[in-house]
Amino acid sequence: MKVKKVLARKEKKQFIEDISREVRIAKKRIYHVDDLTKDYHAKEGIILKKDLNNKDGSTVKTSQNKEFAVFSPSFIDSYKQIKRAAQIITLKDAGIIIAETGINKESRALDAGAGSGALCCFLANYAKTVYAYELRDDFIEVVKENIKNLEIKNVKIIKKDIYKGISEKNINLITLDLPEPWNVIKHAEKALKIGGFLVSYSTSVPQTADFVNSIRNNEKFIFIKTIELIEREWKIDGRRIRPKSEGLGYTGFITFTRRIK
Repeated sequence: MKVKKVLARKEKKQFIEDISREVRIAKKRIYHVDDLTKDYHAKEGIILKKDLNNKDGSTVKTSQNKEFAVFSPSFIDSYKQIKRAAQIITLKDAGIIIAETGINKESRALDAGAGSGALCCFLANYAKTVYAYELRDDFIEVVKENIKNLEIKNVKIIKKDIYKGISEKNINLITLDLPEPWNVIKHAEKALKIGGFLVSYSTSVPQTADFVNSIRNNEKFIFIKTIELIEREWKIDGRRIRPKSEGLGYTGFITFTRRIK
């Protein structure tokens, strides 16, 4: 469901003299509320539905007298609640695709191997139109559900095998999450604008190498780079500062190419 309100509680600490140390008395919490017609049940107690509609930045109290700030959600709050079927491309990888290709509200993008629709929905928040190619009916239903919940109007789902061709023309960006992305290159030649980007997301080195080598043998494309992003969150607690023990490491290889002829 689309998120209607966000509830946020800051972490709180208190110095206890008996043990001469700070103790955490309130844990940081963020809740996403998708139904404003009923009370919200949190671990810290119940928040009444009448309080959920308070103006942004208001403080509301639970039945256990715990305080939360309440405010309206942004796109990313609802996006993080999307339904998953296939493994999705993570935010860090989707973000670098946006940054490296520079798509905007004038751009037309095509996402092949849509899966759960995570990438096409993320692209749709920036692009004018996104075409989502997917073959599996069960995945298509998940994509439709996520599009509906996010209230996205600019994604067009197409049941089609991209290995057999691309119907759309003058595309600014094509993203591939497929077992054999090199089999799309010839079709991408005709679909992409000159200067348009072809981006492949792969999880194995041989798969990535086969795609890059095929691009290098094609005079109409230039290979830009292949990267992987490793996200490492830091724990900052007063003067105690270090990387968190757990982290989001390897997810996949992202290859950026561009049509030049």
